[in-house]
Amino acid sequence: MTTVAAPQLATGHIGLNVSDLERSVDFYRRALGFEQLGASADGERKWAFLGAGGRLSLTLWQQSTGAFSVETPGLHHLSFQVDSIDQVRAVEAVLREHSVRILHDGVVAHGEGAASGGIFFTDPDGIRLEVYAPSGAESAPAPSGEAPTCGFF
Repeated sequence: MTTVAAPQLATGHIGLNVSDLERSVDFYRRALGFEQLGASADGERKWAFLGAGGRLSLTLWQQSTGAFSVETPGLHHLSFQVDSIDQVRAVEAVLREHSVRILHDGVVAHGEGAASGGIFFTDPDGIRLEVYAPSGAESAPAPSGEAPTCGFF
């Protein structure tokens, strides 16, 4: 059997189901700085495109009730990368200003001795989110020891 080499894949946009589109758009714009690139005009099918610099990053679909479940298969968490720990801390400050609960009590390393790390929190529907930097977290605690911090929150 012949095997074809896999193409170089990169993540495109992420689509999330939300229970209240207006609330979620407000959260992602205020807390994470996304711009609204487009939105539905149909009252039955509500959605919004969010991104930065005209590039789509996130689509929100209002088609859910209840809250995010960690007990069922599916999304574990959504992670956003920034360039530096200082940028992580700036996002953390904005989140705290908006009374968003930060898990692990702030910036943590991804594991013992890891240079990468960030903050963990949830959106209004309980979807688990992370903002991290690839380096700069060497002196931050690693609450899960050697296990990936991003796996256990």
